[in-house]
Amino acid sequence: MSEQKDDEILLTVMLKHQQDKNLAEINAKLDNTGFWKTFPPEGVEVAGWYVMMGIGQVVILKLPAAKLREVNLALEQTAWGAFSTEFHPTYDFRPVWEAIKARQK
Repeated sequence: MSEQKDDEILLTVMLKHQQDKNLAEINAKLDNTGFWKTFPPEGVEVAGWYVMMGIGQVVILKLPAAKLREVNLALEQTAWGAFSTEFHPTYDFRPVWEAIKARQK
């Protein structure tokens, strides 16, 4: 992950599978709504994208705070029906953890 700028935020997005749909139905919904073309919006960096088995997907985005509305709209317009969504402001704890570990030696 590249260094975070002062005007950037990290946003963890949980894309929880609609479990009344199978994978083919979920993928068809995402294709039909243009999810893969729309998400994430231009100017938003994917810092991490993981599958959480039995839950769905977890996407960590790095974005200028002014892009927050665009991220929300992209998900409302393309992901709903395939996923339910949760949003969590996030920060990178790794440098803090590394400093703590270094002091323990």
